[in-house]
Amino acid sequence: MGRGIKVGITGLPGAGKTQALIKVIEMLEEESLVVGGMVTEPIVESGKRVGFYVMDWKSKRKAIFAHIETESKFYVGKYGVNLESLDTVGVEALNDATKNADVIVIDEVGKMEVESEKFVKAVKDAMEVDKPIILTLHKKSRNPLLQDIRRRDDVRILEVTPINRNLLPYKIIKLMKGEYV
Repeated sequence: MGRGIKVGITGLPGAGKTQALIKVIEMLEEESLVVGGMVTEPIVESGKRVGFYVMDWKSKRKAIFAHIETESKFYVGKYGVNLESLDTVGVEALNDATKNADVIVIDEVGKMEVESEKFVKAVKDAMEVDKPIILTLHKKSRNPLLQDIRRRDDVRILEVTPINRNLLPYKIIKLMKGEYV
């Protein structure tokens, strides 16, 4: 595994960023690598997305991070954002992965997540560690954290589309092994 390689997966909402990331994680775990960090999962009721969980990949602990019925100071679209869930589950997962995992995953650096100062700090800290990182990035946000990540020389940004979504995880694994330049 390439030391310190950082791969950013971007794409439009619903393009398959998280699905691509989870496939990469499964492939890494098949190679006995310890993957840690946070993943977001949609909450679906009656076939409609009504919110998101934030989940610690390693411990599988999760909490409701955003929901249409959540009252909050922060709203992104129709979702009320619960920053406390992100700070306890997501940030703790990132801090643990920075210390104890072989590969760090961050899903997603997006509009909701960057409202948390603890999250922003945890992402910046993780980016400085000499470990492979895979993160999903909101495609259009102009947030300073996202812009800093996109500008870094050590981050390779790949866009997921409905056409490449099934092949992209294999490309990412090859990149991480140093088989692509």
